[in-house]
Amino acid sequence: MANNIPRVKVREQAPEERVHNFEEVCYGYNRDEALLEASRCLNCKNPSCMKACPVSIKIPLFISKLAQGDIQGAGRVIAEDSSLPAICGRVCPQENQCEGSCILGKRGEPVAIGKLERFVADTLLDMPAQSAAPAPNSTSSNQSKRIAVIGSGPSSLACAGDLAKMGYDVTIFESLHKAGGVLVYGIPEFRLPKQKIVEREIESIKALGVKIKTNIFIGKSIHIKDLMEREGFSAIFIGTGAGLPRFMNIPGESLNGVFSANEFLTRTNLMRAYLPDAETPIISGKEVCVVGGGNVAMDAARSAARLGSKVTVVYRRTEAELPARAEEVHHAKEEGIIFKTLTNPIEIIGDERGWVKGLRCQKMELGEADESGRRAPIAIEGAEEFIPTESVIMALGTAPNPVIARCTPGLATNKKGCIAIDENCATSIKGIFAGGDAVTGAATVILAMGAGRKAAAAIHNYCQQESLA
Repeated sequence: MANNIPRVKVREQAPEERVHNFEEVCYGYNRDEALLEASRCLNCKNPSCMKACPVSIKIPLFISKLAQGDIQGAGRVIAEDSSLPAICGRVCPQENQCEGSCILGKRGEPVAIGKLERFVADTLLDMPAQSAAPAPNSTSSNQSKRIAVIGSGPSSLACAGDLAKMGYDVTIFESLHKAGGVLVYGIPEFRLPKQKIVEREIESIKALGVKIKTNIFIGKSIHIKDLMEREGFSAIFIGTGAGLPRFMNIPGESLNGVFSANEFLTRTNLMRAYLPDAETPIISGKEVCVVGGGNVAMDAARSAARLGSKVTVVYRRTEAELPARAEEVHHAKEEGIIFKTLTNPIEIIGDERGWVKGLRCQKMELGEADESGRRAPIAIEGAEEFIPTESVIMALGTAPNPVIARCTPGLATNKKGCIAIDENCATSIKGIFAGGDAVTGAATVILAMGAGRKAAAAIHNYCQQESLA
């Protein structure tokens, strides 16, 4: 019977309206819509959706409770494995994970797992007295052990939340003035509302007893080893993410009007530079080129469009190889963003005042697959194109910030600058663990959360062994 129920469409802002504001695009389900969609779940005995979830949420169980109208029960199931459900329900690539493995998707449309998770989480956020999060173990002997968590992005919040539930005394150290990491500086308001969602999810972590100290740059303000030797922390988790932008190293990248997507989005998201009274300036020319094809490129392009720019995404492969989520590409197109594929910038052209006036590009074709599994772009000799533009935003990925590694003798990194860990998330220094983008390079929110949870378990095992030593 469930197979015959069509997937419930989610309501969204109209493209012609949302391109002029930073309000959330997707409205999500109401109660009736959520219960109808939940009724489509087959409640499989061997759920492939759960196996595909990086944090192993018991998906059929929470959907079953939701289908019965037990929203609080559904929330408790989710909270056993996820500290940030309202966030994950919005930004996780479900089509490649849980929904991509849904049995219904083999012949039709999968259950909208992400939208259902979001509905449950949002409903419970509006019912603070009915928190679904398990209470921390107040009788645990772990209370005497202090754990430092460096960074406050997804991996750090997941790690801190799990450790707090085990009874540990956890303190997060954040270099910026606001907690949240990439959730606050990297993902736009129209995809992930900051006050309505991110700040409230962080408050739920703090409600577990986690302390958050902002404006403290570990590696500069305090050296990492001092946290253990002078401050008395039993173990440390490094979850500082990957905030160092990459560039193409082509002529003209130092011109005025060239930005990394990291800077552009930080000004827009964290500093809210799109507001009329914002103190942080932002430049978005009449014509903007965004170089890259991932989710960050879509975020930058869609943000620039909302600032009034005509935006072109320049990508060296075809649309089929775009690494961005299909939903984000679809939304970008609806909002009037132009995609110029099989095009690779080779020079940024400036005017006599040192400002960008155009992008010189090489036309490409696809050859054999490279190490990424995608067909490699090959230059077409003699085929070039000039694209007039006033701004260029480079969205080519990021690498871990090297400060902590440089300021911590003995902390091993790999050739890409990522922190090296073993199978238990342990670094080369005893008592120091790491996870998330600081280890893998830029990845997804849910993968970072999974790494944070794995590290929390490893830290717990380490502390228990140290107590017995």
